[in-house]
Parts: sequence; C-alpha cells; structure tokens
Amino acid sequence: MAKTVVHVVGTGTIGEPLIGLLCDFKEDLGLDEVTFHKRTPLYTDRSKVRALIERGARFVSDSKAFDGFRELGLEPELETYEALDNATVVIDCTPSGVGQQNKNDYYSRFQHNTKGFLAQGSEAGFGKPYARQINDEALIPGEDQFIQIVSCNTHNLSVLVDAVALADGGPDNLIAGQFVCIRRANDISQDGSFVPAPEVGKHKDPRFGTHHAQDAWRLFNTLGYDLELHSSALKINTQYMHTIWFTITVRNKTSVDDVIARMEANDRIALTHKKSANSVFSFGRDHGHFGRILNQAVVPRQTLAVRKGDRGYEVVGFCFTPQDGNSLLSSVAAACWMINPEDYNERVQCLGKYFFDEV
Repeated sequence: MAKTVVHVVGTGTIGEPLIGLLCDFKEDLGLDEVTFHKRTPLYTDRSKVRALIERGARFVSDSKAFDGFRELGLEPELETYEALDNATVVIDCTPSGVGQQNKNDYYSRFQHNTKGFLAQGSEAGFGKPYARQINDEALIPGEDQFIQIVSCNTHNLSVLVDAVALADGGPDNLIAGQFVCIRRANDISQDGSFVPAPEVGKHKDPRFGTHHAQDAWRLFNTLGYDLELHSSALKINTQYMHTIWFTITVRNKTSVDDVIARMEANDRIALTHKKSANSVFSFGRDHGHFGRILNQAVVPRQTLAVRKGDRGYEVVGFCFTPQDGNSLLSSVAAACWMINPEDYNERVQCLGKYFFDEV
C-alpha cells in the first residue's frame, strides 16, 4: 500500500508551523510521512530546518541547491521532483504569486499521482476557495484537485458573516457587510516591510474595495450565495495581530445578547474580555500550538453593539485575527479531505485543544 505523504513547499510564517503541526499530529491525521521543501541555503534558516527534521519531517530541495545546503551541514533527503512524485497532497506555502507559478511549472505534471494541491492566501485562481466549516459542502470529491486556502483576514471576515447573519436565517438575512482590515505591518519573524506610521490601502475593486471582501464573496459564492460585502485596509506600525472593524447589517431583529449567543455556539470564534492585541497575542504564545490560536476570530465582547438603522439592524464591533492559525486549520482540514473525504471531519478533531471558547 502506498504511503500517505503530505508535502509542504515553503518554510515561512505558514509553512514552518504547518510542518510542525503535521508532524505532531501525524498519527491522528492518518499520515505516514511529512516532507518539506526549502529552496535557498541560508545560515539564518539552518536552525529552523534542523528543528523541523528533528520533529520528524524529511527535508527536500532542488538538486542544484544540494551543495549549498551541505556547506551548511544539512543533507536533503529527497529532490524536488522525487518528493512531488511521492506526495499524496502538496501544500504550497510560498509567497503570493509563487503558488500559481508553481502550479503551472510543477504541479500540473503530477496531477496523475497526487490527490490534491493547496495554495495559501491571495492565490486567487489557483483553485476553489476554502475555509474550514464555511464551505465544506462545496468541495466535490474527484473534482476539486486544486484548492485555495483563503487569507487569514478573509477567514475572519467570513466567520463573522457566518455567525452574525447566516446563522440567523441564511444568506437572505444579510443586507450588507462593511469591514476595515487594520493590518499589522509584518510578522514578528520578518525583518522587512515594517511601516513607521499608519499606511492606508487602495480600493482596487469598485464593488468589493480590497481583496478581502472579494475573496470572501468568492468563498460564499461556491455555495451559490451572492453577498453584498465591502472592505478597506490599512497597515499600522505593530507586529502583533490584524484587527477588523465591522458593521454587518441584517434583516432579522437581533441584540448583542443574540449575537454573543451565536458566537458562543460557533467553535471557530473565541470571545474575550481582553481589549489589546498584545494580550491576545500573548495568550496564543502561551497556550497555542507554535504560539498559534486556531480559531478564525477573537471577538472582544465589550466592542459589540447593535442599532436599528435605515436598512436593518446593524451589528458593529472589533475582532482580532489569529493570522496563520486559521489558515493552518483550513490547510490541515483540506489536506485530510483530499486524502479521505469520508473521515476528514473526525481526523481534524485532534486539533480541538487549540480552539478556545475564551481568550
């Protein structure tokens, strides 16, 4: 019987914790092997590669980079094409735009022997958009071989729409959703791209504003929904967490208590009495896996408000985005679905202890 192998391409802010997560829960997830691809030999990354190997992952690189890694004291076990040929599922965690290029250059050659390929974040067009428990029913076995795991803020935006509006009457209950994504400048693991002061983003799309609402619309559209969503974005000079301000207008009468009850019933949302990103981030560092909370959103209770507007009932609030964490969950769930769509829901329950009702 062939081995069940998940191959992760890239060791950045999503790739590195994903490899560790897959290794730690390999048996529960039904995996025989985890492999990972690192392209460039760097002394600064040597400790990371060694740590992942020690966790049980097999190291892969391009043949032309072997000598460079050997100079660092690292020995790749497999070459790129060999690893792709062995893989049951490939999860691409490379920077934006690279995943689509990899699909064209590499993955299309291995469709015959690989069950599926996943890409992260803003890789629109790579495959069907997916977020855990938002559109699982839209996944079609034997057809959806390429899946796009939507970005962390799109996860957050979508679960808010799901809990505030759709859980109380379906898509007809949503009148409109407006979101401002207040993004952290860069990840604490990254040295570049920090901003010295708030930097506003462009509204590139006349209907959706930024890609966050557009990606959420595409996600819900896989279920046949055509939702009115709009987003704006800015970066601020912090490295902790993204924050979203939202106003979601619904038809059905609702209250703050009603909204909180629906959020409490949604295991992908954590509620909190904390009001600062650093305190929420610190909780994740202390209690998450690789410091990651796997919930899709963390909502401060005291920011929630409801008012009767001209169009309906407006639910307003702030929430924090557990960036990377929500993408990790969806990546693992989608990979397990590709391996066996019959039991993937049971498989991913092993991650339950990293979901929190309260942060």
